[in-house]
Amino acid sequence: MNYFTPIQDIQKLQRITYQVRRDIVRMVHNAASGHPGGSLGCTDILVCLYFNIMRHQPKPFIMEGKNEDVFYLSNGHISPVLYSVLARTGYFPLSELATFRKINSRLQGHPATKEGLEGVRIATGSLGQGFSVAIGHALGKKLDKDPTLVYVMLGDGEIQEGQIWEAASFASHHKVDNLIAIIDVNGQQIDGRTEEVMNNRDIQAKFEAFGWQVLQMNGHDIPQILDTIKNAQNKCGKEVPVVILAHTIMGKGVDYMEGTHKWHGVAPNDEELARALSQLPQTLGDY
Repeated sequence: MNYFTPIQDIQKLQRITYQVRRDIVRMVHNAASGHPGGSLGCTDILVCLYFNIMRHQPKPFIMEGKNEDVFYLSNGHISPVLYSVLARTGYFPLSELATFRKINSRLQGHPATKEGLEGVRIATGSLGQGFSVAIGHALGKKLDKDPTLVYVMLGDGEIQEGQIWEAASFASHHKVDNLIAIIDVNGQQIDGRTEEVMNNRDIQAKFEAFGWQVLQMNGHDIPQILDTIKNAQNKCGKEVPVVILAHTIMGKGVDYMEGTHKWHGVAPNDEELARALSQLPQTLGDY
């Protein structure tokens, strides 16, 4: 298999995050719709996963993901960050990012499979469902004696869904220990702060009560992200699923978007785009 060659240089990974954030704000601006806040907040994590951590094959893309690590974006509304890292690791042409949310584009507002976009294995965005699918894929890998892992990203607003806790109970009961779940804990959701909309209270205690191992990390500190996920990998294979609580800032990297739910699903205008790009160095070249 032609696996992606991991990038080990921390500074280079950091430079990639700037470019991915540029992609995000440009894509959402160009479409005049989309979800920049959460996408910017999860950028560092997805860059680490796709450019360093996961053993994955961009070409040819194999839907079954046998003998390679796979990733599911359960909170599918933050598709801009997923599309950027997929394109920049070679799954599809970089130029296709310009079609985001356009008529007949393969880059729908939420990841979809009908259009055959490489790197996307399930339609996600109906909150809670991607978590269940990821657990199912991990169980399938165990049955096939496939030693690779399944990663899944969820939002902290998303875990208010009842399906999340049904899936969490299923995973621990069936000892799905080849799965690493990552929760984007930014404290924001579409209608406001999570503690005001539907307080999640002690997320670690909840997952531990459901039989999971829980780790925590700063979702913007690249060395810490790499070390924490390596720690999670070392905990796999011990009959207990693993979840990482990644503390992030919604809108990270763009000062006027940081820390507010107001940029959950709003596109920047021309002036706001220019201001955002002025804060994000162009490091790889825009699409």
